[in-house]
Amino acid sequence: MILDTSAQDTRLPLARPRKWIWLSAGFVAVALLTFLGGHFKDALSGGGSVNSDRLTFANVEWGELTRDVAAEGRVVAAAAPTLYAGSNGTVTLAVQPGDTVKAGQVVAQIASPELQANLAQLRSAADALKSDWLRAQADARQARAAANASVQTAALGLTSAENDLTRQTRAFEAGAAAGIAVDQARDALARARITHEQSLQALTLKDDATRFELAARRQAHERAELQVTDLQRQQLDLTVRAPVDGQIGQVFVADRSTVAKDAKLLAVIDLTKLEVQIQVAESQARELAPGMLGEISGNGQHWRGRISSVSPEVVNSEVAARLRFDGVHPEALRQNQRLSARVMLGHRERVLRVARGSFVEEGGGHWAYVVVNNVATKRPIRLGVQSLTQIEVLDGLKAGEQIVVAGADVFKGASQVQLIQ
Repeated sequence: MILDTSAQDTRLPLARPRKWIWLSAGFVAVALLTFLGGHFKDALSGGGSVNSDRLTFANVEWGELTRDVAAEGRVVAAAAPTLYAGSNGTVTLAVQPGDTVKAGQVVAQIASPELQANLAQLRSAADALKSDWLRAQADARQARAAANASVQTAALGLTSAENDLTRQTRAFEAGAAAGIAVDQARDALARARITHEQSLQALTLKDDATRFELAARRQAHERAELQVTDLQRQQLDLTVRAPVDGQIGQVFVADRSTVAKDAKLLAVIDLTKLEVQIQVAESQARELAPGMLGEISGNGQHWRGRISSVSPEVVNSEVAARLRFDGVHPEALRQNQRLSARVMLGHRERVLRVARGSFVEEGGGHWAYVVVNNVATKRPIRLGVQSLTQIEVLDGLKAGEQIVVAGADVFKGASQVQLIQ
């Protein structure tokens, strides 16, 4: 029989729990209850909790609202004509880029032998046509004199026939002549009358033909003179003059180079009539109109401006507009210089307003988060006109309330969000 070790075992007394174990368990229970309570509260608010440092707030208040459009622009010349070659030839420049010129000053000269040769030929042809016209006038006068002599001769024959008929009639009545002599005199008178009428018609037809012939010769001469005048104008255009006071801008050709007709030569910039061209978003450009007041700034200075024109077309979702300087024209500005511009669209004295922020784009302007007791509540709103920094509140908010104007995208569209300081 194998003996066990039961006789060697000794029963030990149970140890009492230590006090610190109970304390630790209590702290764990309190932390767990706090955590569950926070989550329960977040569940009731619908969006959890967000640190307020990540958000931007603004108060709703009454005040002025100025609607405006701001944009970066560049200086452009209201009058910057580009000069072109009136004829092909060799150009000689009299100025360089940046030179100051006066209106009418010669800036380039074009030599065109071909144009001079054509002008000489046309002038000679015009002189020849003028000689033909003068010769036709002399021939017409001579022909009319001959036709007029025929009329006078026929008239004399008619008078003679009438007198002969009268004599024969008296002689027949006195019994001194036969009746056949009277008949012959009457026939002669009829022939003389026909001859006279035909001579008159011939004179009229000759006058008409002469008038048409002279008109054709005159028109041919005038046509040649017009061609000569046009070539003379082209010859005058070979001397290129500045159309306005200003400075020479870009030069498109080299000195003493051969150019074709209508080739660009150079540009003259009128620095006394500068404007600022800006690009405005299509949505804002709908309200722009010529005559609106604006402000132009740059180089630490500010100038008054006024819209002079608005482009009728949209390019890349933008519309081009120009502002001219109103009042004293600034000095020391250059073409394509960058300036800032601001256009006033309207001004209202008493408007319920709030600072503009990303909440307008995030909610489409239909809702905002109103902050009360560190809880942001989503509320439907209705907005009105906007400026660069302020926006009008039409409905849904009251003066003195605070809303989240930026950063509300972290709420994920929740109805309520607890804000943590």
